[in-house]
Amino acid sequence: QVQLVESGGGSVQAGGSLRLSCAASGTDRTYMAWFRQAPGKQREGVAAIYVSGGATSYAVSVKGRFTLSQDNSRNTLFLEMNMLKPEDTAMYYCAARAARLGDSWSTLALYPENYDYWGQGTQVTVSS
Repeated sequence: QVQLVESGGGSVQAGGSLRLSCAASGTDRTYMAWFRQAPGKQREGVAAIYVSGGATSYAVSVKGRFTLSQDNSRNTLFLEMNMLKPEDTAMYYCAARAARLGDSWSTLALYPENYDYWGQGTQVTVSS
């Protein structure tokens, strides 16, 4: 079983920065990711990481502005968000899943249906 607890959300002005944290426990965490969901919109992938290998994947909309990292124990996943825009406003969720036979990084990384464990979310609000 995996438990995920997000923190670090808040309200900032456009151009500002926030750092989200996801504290994780449990061992079924081959892949971890951040997703976001704005009111009335579908949940979308923001960034994902192959925990042991370090490979990362970013949504086009955040590439160059957001950066994933882990602590040395790989028990905390961070999302550094810079140059924030009003369209980044959403509830941000941390997610995780174990490895499965036949996994393909490119087809699973940023798609929410591929993840089994979810945190409760942390709100990010960016004002113009």
